[in-house]
Amino acid sequence: MGNSFIFRTKKDTKDNGSRSKRIGRSQRKMIAEEEFLHRQALSMALHQHQSSQRFDGSMSRRIGSTSSKRHSDPLASNEKKVLESLENIKFKRIILIHGEGFGAWCWYKTIAQLEEVGLLPTALDLMGSGIDLTDTNTVTTLVEYAKPLIHYLENLPEDEKVILVGHSSGGACLSYALEHFPEKISKAIFLCATMVSNGQRPFDVFAEELGFAERFMQESQFLIYGNGKDKSPTGFMFEKQLMKGLYFNQSPTKDVALAMVSMRPTPLGPIMEKLSLSPEKYGTGRRFYIQTLDDRALSPDVQEKLVRENPAEGVFKIKGSDHCPFFSKPQSLHKILVEIVQIP
Repeated sequence: MGNSFIFRTKKDTKDNGSRSKRIGRSQRKMIAEEEFLHRQALSMALHQHQSSQRFDGSMSRRIGSTSSKRHSDPLASNEKKVLESLENIKFKRIILIHGEGFGAWCWYKTIAQLEEVGLLPTALDLMGSGIDLTDTNTVTTLVEYAKPLIHYLENLPEDEKVILVGHSSGGACLSYALEHFPEKISKAIFLCATMVSNGQRPFDVFAEELGFAERFMQESQFLIYGNGKDKSPTGFMFEKQLMKGLYFNQSPTKDVALAMVSMRPTPLGPIMEKLSLSPEKYGTGRRFYIQTLDDRALSPDVQEKLVRENPAEGVFKIKGSDHCPFFSKPQSLHKILVEIVQIP
């Protein structure tokens, strides 16, 4: 425990330069595939409110699962080594948990990349999120919010374990799962997430950016009063321009457009709930943290404080990433996830 792993790629430092003269055939193909995924994801997001169909896993998994069928060129030697290494990994199931306002749809790039190397990703919609039809205003506790994850873990075979990845406030769901299902979790990866300590609220992590909880509850213009103005607020949702500045300052325009038509209000109760975490259960879990260094929603200083106060087994850093590395730095995120999977 306490070891620090820092992962950076040269590619991350050159993303803003001209790529047209440097990309080879394989890169052009990858970009074309990404364009296809963008169009498909945006189309599905625009029409999700018209559909009551429930997917096994998530909309994102349905989107991403086509990419592995389109590869016909021989794999590069380093890709072959990764595939060979991952063949011997015992636990390949990766459960992706979104953060506030997001849904399973936000993982579409990550899912496609993980499937291509033989891993088994599944993205879940938390209650009242993504295409889950639950009224956000009725979700008042963390247990209710995390019900899809709890249900998944409860039905996992006894000899099976999963790797959890939680983004932003979705980290609270990981902490809850580590406390209540430690035997079902191989590793937990907190992606610029609320890795709280015992007795802490997920909201407390964002206090530096949003103000203290009590003041936020009284004064914030982003609160939603689903039960009437004379009752306690039930959720919140930031104005679109503010969301763009907080979450997507390095993300591609098309991914921002996808988010703008897909994001939903966040239930307030779950992030205001204090977590009870024990050294015997939560404390024995294998936790890893991925920091995003151009993050305006959860600043690098706050992320550094989180891992200092609640040490993880490994800490990785993505340079140039905003709060949504699955959009802004998908390749770097993928490499780190694969590296963590391979850690014995």
